[in-house]
Amino acid sequence: MTRPATPRKPRVRSQARIDLILAAARTLLATEGVSSLSIYSVAERAAIPPSSVYHFFAGVPALLQALTGDVHAAFRACLQAPIEHQGLNSWRDLSRVVEQRMLAIYNEDAAARQLILAQHGLTEVTRADRQHDLELGQLMQALFMHHFELPVLPQDVDVFALAMELGDRVYARSIQLHDSITPRLAEEGLRVVDAYLGLYLPPYLPKREIPAGNL
Repeated sequence: MTRPATPRKPRVRSQARIDLILAAARTLLATEGVSSLSIYSVAERAAIPPSSVYHFFAGVPALLQALTGDVHAAFRACLQAPIEHQGLNSWRDLSRVVEQRMLAIYNEDAAARQLILAQHGLTEVTRADRQHDLELGQLMQALFMHHFELPVLPQDVDVFALAMELGDRVYARSIQLHDSITPRLAEEGLRVVDAYLGLYLPPYLPKREIPAGNL
């Protein structure tokens, strides 16, 4: 007699458990830093057995990669959020809106600061961050094309991704010196992004009469 197949646990329950694990890891990361993370500390924080954490994440690097993905999802959302076309007088206005939104994420999310800006030396996180930066750079370029007529840009350099990475270097310096992004260095980060983009974008870019296409 054939035994009935054992039903699989609903995916909703699995996702709820993953969310619980990531929330615990995020809290530890924000309050105690990367060095505080272990499968056992996360399990204790989440009030679940370590085996439940291992079921979804092979180790701390996998946890951190997942958290890095969450942070960059917030960055993607800020690039895709509506921007008032009529309020843009130049591409620098658009650049400032984007950077201020990203700064708001850093200021509100201690885990994001720890993952992206702190000096933790974790290769897996750095690699994941750079890959996400390439995706964000493509979104940022599409956003600029949505509002302005861009010149031909080099194919061998990801201009917008590199601009964001350079801005992050300034914010990371602020975290290193002051444990926060100070208003002074936030402004310097904005200037660095604009200065680099200004190497490829002329001071005046024709603004589209109406935004082009959908983001």
